[in-house]
Amino acid sequence: MEQSSPVPTAPQSDATGAHDIGTSDKASARVRRIQRSALALLLLSGIINYIDRATLSIANPLIRQDLGLSIGEMGLLLSAFLWAYAFAQLPAGAFVDRFGARVMLSVSLATWSVAQAFGGVVNSFGQFFAARMVLGIGEAPQFPTSAKVVRDWFGQKERGTATGIWNSSSTLGTAISAPLLTVVMLTVGWRWMFGIMGIAGLVVALCFYLVHRDPNQVDLTKRERAYLSDVDGEVSTRPTWREWRRLFEFGTTWGMLLGFFGTIYVLWLYNAWLPTYLQMELHLTIAKSGWVAAVPYLFGVVGSLSGGRICDVLARRGVSAINSRKYPMAASLLGVAVFTILTGLTHNATLAVVFISISMLLLYISSSAAWAMASVAAPANCTASIGAMQNFGGYFGGALAPVITGFIVQQTHSFQPALFVGAGVACVAVIGYWLLVRAPIPAAALSRSN
Repeated sequence: MEQSSPVPTAPQSDATGAHDIGTSDKASARVRRIQRSALALLLLSGIINYIDRATLSIANPLIRQDLGLSIGEMGLLLSAFLWAYAFAQLPAGAFVDRFGARVMLSVSLATWSVAQAFGGVVNSFGQFFAARMVLGIGEAPQFPTSAKVVRDWFGQKERGTATGIWNSSSTLGTAISAPLLTVVMLTVGWRWMFGIMGIAGLVVALCFYLVHRDPNQVDLTKRERAYLSDVDGEVSTRPTWREWRRLFEFGTTWGMLLGFFGTIYVLWLYNAWLPTYLQMELHLTIAKSGWVAAVPYLFGVVGSLSGGRICDVLARRGVSAINSRKYPMAASLLGVAVFTILTGLTHNATLAVVFISISMLLLYISSSAAWAMASVAAPANCTASIGAMQNFGGYFGGALAPVITGFIVQQTHSFQPALFVGAGVACVAVIGYWLLVRAPIPAAALSRSN
């Protein structure tokens, strides 16, 4: 990947006539407008992203009946997305840094939306499996792109709050997917449910391409460039493949992978098995468990928004960029371990839901802090790359969690050991994160010739 020169911008003064390039803490009115539109589109696309993931789970019984699929085949379909999504992260991040957020998220949205719509016309297991694989590959750039947009358009001390806003799309999408998709499916059928969601994604893809711009496509003033830069006079170039590979040479990268592995492992333990846990362990009815299972995700929204805000508050109080993310990430993940153990120990339904809700709140604080870390842990031109590497680690854990949990429950006829394993994974992740994530990766170390 050769380096290219940034698009030149004409030297301009800001609205006040200032010509200095000193660090600016305030965004101009134009940048604020770009920030608002970008966050609105990232939030909307993220919600669609998570609703699209849920369509197969919601339509599970009808799809098995119509296509004559076994429970085993349905399990393979459910896992196809996770594995494709995890392994597509690594190239996705590099492509986002290479081609920019505007192109990559537009292409990503269009790709997964076509795959989603195709799911409504499939007639065999093989066709459905392929559609779910493409869905996973298409959705892979969503969060690395979101991290890139925040790095592109927000000052360092405002990135945490912005990250929390777009990251809340994951829990918002999960919370509304069941009631929304159920109504659509019962009204027009499961095939049209897939088609409608595909069309909605294509509309958002077109809107993002028409509305959003990367910084090199805007004629920025000196003060605007100073506000967006972590370093005075910083120039962002396209990363080389050598720089991308060298990210793996740093403990910070591996710490981020390990920490997010623990976060997403526990998250998908709950995502995949919460309704079954409520029915099997706490003896709730199917109807009641469906409503109860939505409660923790509402706490997740609060956690996502507050997690990003905590990072910014710490940064404004003088905590370093790395530690303002590291402290809340590690503390919240440790709390997840504690409350997951408490969930395993109780047999009271009310207490269990309270503990799971607190765990979900802490999981999303952890998730927001982790994604906010991506905006400060590496040079600007590698933001999406390191974010995607982190997400690969996370969803490798996410793909393992349902399988490991199912095996443990099958052997022990109880969720308690599985919850204890999840807590143990979280503890190991905290230790690795704390020890390995120490300092930002310097640009000079990535670009050295040997």
